[in-house]
Amino acid sequence: MTPDSELLRLYARTRSEEAFAELVRRHVNLVYSVVLRRLNGDTHLAQDAAQTVFADLARKAASLSHRATLTGWLYTSAHFASAEIARKESRRRGREEKYMREPDSQNETDPAWEELRPAIDEAMLQLKEADREAILLRYFENRPLAEVGAKLGLRENTARMRVERALEKLRTLLAKRGIATTCALVETISAHAVQVAPANVAAALAATSITAAGAESLTLLKIMTATKLKLGLATLLIAGATTALVVQHQTQKKLRAENDAWHRQVTRLQVENEALSNRLAMAHDPNSIPDKQLKDLLRLRAEVGLLRQKTNELGKLIGKDRLRPAEGDSQASDETTPAEEQQRQISIAKMSDAKILVLGEFLYTQDNKGQLATNLDQFSAYLTNSEQKLTGTNNFELTYTGSINGLTNAGSVIMLRESQAWPTLNGQWAKSYGFMDGHAEVHVQESDDFDPFEQQHSISPPTDQ
Repeated sequence: MTPDSELLRLYARTRSEEAFAELVRRHVNLVYSVVLRRLNGDTHLAQDAAQTVFADLARKAASLSHRATLTGWLYTSAHFASAEIARKESRRRGREEKYMREPDSQNETDPAWEELRPAIDEAMLQLKEADREAILLRYFENRPLAEVGAKLGLRENTARMRVERALEKLRTLLAKRGIATTCALVETISAHAVQVAPANVAAALAATSITAAGAESLTLLKIMTATKLKLGLATLLIAGATTALVVQHQTQKKLRAENDAWHRQVTRLQVENEALSNRLAMAHDPNSIPDKQLKDLLRLRAEVGLLRQKTNELGKLIGKDRLRPAEGDSQASDETTPAEEQQRQISIAKMSDAKILVLGEFLYTQDNKGQLATNLDQFSAYLTNSEQKLTGTNNFELTYTGSINGLTNAGSVIMLRESQAWPTLNGQWAKSYGFMDGHAEVHVQESDDFDPFEQQHSISPPTDQ
């Protein structure tokens, strides 16, 4: 069976409806049971809450694809989605009794479950994520211990011990709520915690969740055919569109302010850089200039190049002409989505890390006669003393070692690179690089094979003079 993480990555890259529908089919019973229980058996509200959960899953597919299992995330998301819908309904109707319906589940006839049902979800949410994940997989989804261990990256015996410890913690939490559990707790949860969702819910949720997440492949006619919740879907789309417009407007305003600030910083650094460069040119003997001044010169040169590159990359990541008013229009484009803004922030963080590492290398060469470090640890002390800190969004590795003396075309030679490429929202691949002239950039291409690009920008170090 294809792992959840692989299906999420496939959907994030290609917007595959089949991949997302398979994820919904796998987890719809768990999500539907949680929201139905939290909403006191109101099936219509439960379907709305389940749609919210899977719409969030579609929107966050790229960031969630690293998780080995989605069970814990879906369980927590279902809790919050149902709570939010309950609050909205309460405000709209004035009091809870007007929208709460009597549970129609056949499982409510079990007295043990009747006692446990109101408290089980609150107690589960108080567990640590690892303990909650273990109980969900073992008793909510009724998976064998071998499969639980495989999903959690544990051996079967270790998984058994984790489940048992988590179960004891759950018993303690329930006891604090006045529920004296017995050995039948496991049987009660396994029998009643997850029930089969209505047959048409999985297909409806798959279609409407992709639509709510902004997928372009489904038409409105196909949406209306796939779901019976037409009125609820229309309300969701209107609310989503309104929220998106507000978020986009605020995002554009923030991006323009950041762009202006970077331009001002580049201008200031250029002035300081030119002043130090002129003083360097006037000196007949480079060794007569204090080490601190040389370090400051290299720092400023690196800052100017990197900030200029960051400003250029900002425009590329957001999209052509999105920071400039369109021709004949005095207002800037509001096409940036929250997902694009998130990708922009991640890209800037990656370039910032590359910038700081390149700067650390430049400072290292000043104390080592122009010799570059052979690994990142050798110049870690310069990063520790730097005012700028690594964001930790990625890992880098050095590709150019040796001497910087006599190097030509430094702007086209890669000094360091990101260890792994990452997918973009439009299905392409990106990777961050730091160059020998001090600038950093994010290179974007169709394929995840960056060897040709790296070979084009790699040379052997020159022989020291």
